[in-house]
Amino acid sequence: MAMSQEQVQRLFEHLRSLDPEPKTELNYTTPFELLAAVMLSAQSTDVGVNKATAKLYPIANNPQAILDLGEDALKTYISTIGLYHSKAKHLIKTCNMLMELHNGQVPSTRKELEALPGVGRKTANVVLNILFNQPTIAVDTHIFRVGNRTGLAPGKTPLDVEKKLLKVIPQEFMMHAHHWLILHGRYTCIARKPKCHSCPINDCCQWPEKII
Repeated sequence: MAMSQEQVQRLFEHLRSLDPEPKTELNYTTPFELLAAVMLSAQSTDVGVNKATAKLYPIANNPQAILDLGEDALKTYISTIGLYHSKAKHLIKTCNMLMELHNGQVPSTRKELEALPGVGRKTANVVLNILFNQPTIAVDTHIFRVGNRTGLAPGKTPLDVEKKLLKVIPQEFMMHAHHWLILHGRYTCIARKPKCHSCPINDCCQWPEKII
């Protein structure tokens, strides 16, 4: 059962009161470092990515430096991350495009971001939200689960959930909604044995199996 608009409002008021300025848990200091970290984070944990980039970024943290490092050497730095072979290949190709087309800078439009190898809609949404303050929602496994389980935005695909979230979330919460929902799914509304007893939004949740 879907939430009422009143429940949606209350849900985000709860999440905002607990964490008014939520941040990504990926470590970065420059736009390129964020883009690379998000690319590396696909099907990997932020903790795992942060461990790898802590070794990589002091050596190479911009497109030209990554290109100078080369694909084989890049792999040695990110080999602890899942799918590192394909991620290294994509990151090298992306660095080439950034140097050739964008003067080494991270582009600020969805079309330009999604044209980069290894950058899909989810990665583009993260970059647009964090770097360029656009009210986007990047639906990962956590947000997909929370959207469906709670009744906030039921959908069969990540794009379905994204479209519903953009429709139901009040404008005042849009800028931070992405992070609130990810963090809620990561630490409270977890896949197995969700922590319903300590959930700050359990009064809004429509999940029939919730335990309070």
